[in-house]
Amino acid sequence: MKKSRFTESQILGILKEQESGKSVTDICREHGISQAAFYQWKSKYSGLELSQLKRLKELESELAMYKKIVAEQTFQITVMKDVIEKKL
Repeated sequence: MKKSRFTESQILGILKEQESGKSVTDICREHGISQAAFYQWKSKYSGLELSQLKRLKELESELAMYKKIVAEQTFQITVMKDVIEKKL
């Protein structure tokens, strides 16, 4: 996945500019982004504060860790079942 030039806090700042009344075309021209990128950011980040965004990132990383644990446990269970079946 391509890394964005902007951090989440910068993206939130850009979206706040639009909420304050600036036109989307002016914002895009000023920051060097496309309107498509702006509207993607808006659909993803609209209504979030910086603290909420940080919490969301923490929860996503925690969920990824739990998914990895479940995958490892499932693999271990499958291996153990195979070993038990071969012994019988």
